[in-house]
Amino acid sequence: MKNSRREFIKKTALTGTGIYLGAMGFSAQSYRKIIGSNDRVRVGVIGFSDRHRSSHVPCFMNHYKELNFDVVAVSDIWKKRREEGAALWKEKMMHDVAAYRNNEELYNSKTVDAVFISTADFQHAQHTIEAVKAGCDTYTEKPFAETMEDNRAALKAVKESGKIVQIGSQRRSGNNYKAAADFVQSGKFGNITMVELTWNVNQPGRWRRASLVSQLKEEDTDWKRYLLNRPYEPFNPRHYLEFRLFWPYSSGMPGQWMSHQIDTVHWFSGLKHPKSVVANGGVYVWRDGRQNWDTTTAVFEYGDDSNEKNFQVVFSSRMHNGEEDPSEIYFANGGELNLITNTISPTGGLHEKEAAAMGMKPNLLPSLNLSDMSEKVVASANTGGDMLTSNHIRNWMECVRSRKQPHAPVEAGYSHAIATIMANAAVRSGYKATFDEATQEVMVNGKAFKW
Repeated sequence: MKNSRREFIKKTALTGTGIYLGAMGFSAQSYRKIIGSNDRVRVGVIGFSDRHRSSHVPCFMNHYKELNFDVVAVSDIWKKRREEGAALWKEKMMHDVAAYRNNEELYNSKTVDAVFISTADFQHAQHTIEAVKAGCDTYTEKPFAETMEDNRAALKAVKESGKIVQIGSQRRSGNNYKAAADFVQSGKFGNITMVELTWNVNQPGRWRRASLVSQLKEEDTDWKRYLLNRPYEPFNPRHYLEFRLFWPYSSGMPGQWMSHQIDTVHWFSGLKHPKSVVANGGVYVWRDGRQNWDTTTAVFEYGDDSNEKNFQVVFSSRMHNGEEDPSEIYFANGGELNLITNTISPTGGLHEKEAAAMGMKPNLLPSLNLSDMSEKVVASANTGGDMLTSNHIRNWMECVRSRKQPHAPVEAGYSHAIATIMANAAVRSGYKATFDEATQEVMVNGKAFKW
C-alpha cells in the first residue's frame, strides 16, 4: 500500500506539470531525461521566410502554451527580415526576442534548445548540421537536401547527435494518410502497380519576389554566408530571393512539390528510394530568366531486382494551367486508393467477366472511406491546409519533450532527397538516373551526378 501510495503521488505530481505521462508510456527514468521536463523549451528561428511567417507561426501558436514552448530568437542574414522576424515574435510572445545576424551568433549565445529551419532549399541540410552540432533539435523544412553530399553529411550528423529532427513532410501527420498507409501495409490493397502524382497551378508569380528584389542590397546581407558550399558568383538578388527558380539553389518542382508526394510512396511501400527515373519538360511559358522548368514529367521505377513487386510512379507538374489541388492516386490490380477523394474503391479492378475469360478469379477492392478508418480526416492531398502542418508541428514539439522519434524522422528526409536528386539529375542530364546502393550516389551515364 505504501508503494501504491508513493506511485500515486509521483504520478499526480507529474500530471500536475501539464503533461499527461500515462498515455505516452514514459517511465520515471525516461521522464527525467526529457529536456526541460518542467521548464520552457526555448526555440530559435533560422530564416524568417514566407513559409515560416505564414505557416509555422500560426501553427506554433496553436500549441505553445499547452506544451510550454517559447520563441526567443531569430537568425537571418538579411537585416530587413531579421528585424521583421524579431518584431513579429515579440508581439506574439509578449517579450523581447533577440535578433542575430547569423546562425553562429545564435548558437554561441546558448539561448535555444530547438530551431525552425526554413531557409533556401539548398541550405536545409547544412543548417540542420549546424543546429544538431550546436545541441538543438530541429523542425527542418523540405527538401532535406539537393545534393547527395549534403544528404549523406546531414544524415550522419543527425544520427550521431541523437537530436530530434522532424522533416516538414506534413502528410505524415494527416490521419487520412495514416489510414491509407495502414491499409496498404496490411496487405489488403495488394501490390502497388502504379502511382500517379500531379501538382498543377496557373501562377506566373509563383516563387517570384518582384517587389522584394529591388529592396535587397548587398550591404544589408551576407552574400558569402548565403552561398554556403555552392560555387561563388557575384551578388544576385534574384538568386537570393527567387532561389526556387534557379539551380544550384533549388531543383524547383522536384524539391518543392514532388518531395511531399514521393514521401508517401516511400512511407506506404516501405521502399527507401527509386530504382531509376527519366524526365522530360522545360520552360515552356514563363520565360522570365528562370532555369528550373515550369513543366515537368518524371517517371520512376520502384521495386527490386526480382521484378515481382515493381511499380511505376509518374509525377507531372505544370505552372501555367490548373488549380492548386495536388492529387495522389495509388493503383492495384483490385482497384485504387484515391487521396483526392480519400476513398478506397474497386475502380479499375479486375471484374468477373475479364477474369473468367482467362480462367481467373475477379479481384475487386471494397469501397471504403478513409474517414471511417481513422479518427478524423484532416485534409485532402493538398498540403496547403494548416491542419496538417499544425498536427505536424505539435508532433515535433511533443517529441522534443518525450525524445521519441517524430512522424517524419531524418530517414524520411534522406529518402525523399534521393528521389528529388535523382529527378533533378535526369532533368539536367537528359539521361536515366539510377541509384548506387553501395556508394549512396545518384548515377547518370555511369558517373556520380555532381552539381
